[in-house]
Amino acid sequence: MRSTKDRVRQAISFEVIGLLLSVPLAAVTFGFDMGRTGVLGVVGATIATIWNYLFNLGFDHGLKHFTGSTQKSLRVRFLHAVSFELGLMLIFLPIIAWWMGIGLLEALIVDIAFVVFYLVYAFVFTWSYDTIFPDTDAKKSNAT
Repeated sequence: MRSTKDRVRQAISFEVIGLLLSVPLAAVTFGFDMGRTGVLGVVGATIATIWNYLFNLGFDHGLKHFTGSTQKSLRVRFLHAVSFELGLMLIFLPIIAWWMGIGLLEALIVDIAFVVFYLVYAFVFTWSYDTIFPDTDAKKSNAT
């Protein structure tokens, strides 16, 4: 299992890099004001950072309980990314609509765009992070 210090480093680096990539992309793609988009991004990153820590802690405990290891196969990484993003999407949708002054349908489109971006980003980031900072508890198992 990862230490609290390692989990905090992972969550903060994930959000900072994600913000640097997603805020300008969202502002240009949707024609939003960069300042409002930046505030939305910081609020989203704060929510996501808390969600990231809690979700990953729970996911790793569940994974270790069911497989005996925190080693993540390709299938488990996919499940991890999708379930993380769906939970965050439910939390963030009403905030997008309110802050950007748009309807729920428009906010859903923006939220889906963020989800698609972050699904790919989360997969690449966590795989890279696990490679750069290996989890010493992650042992090869029969997890698929």
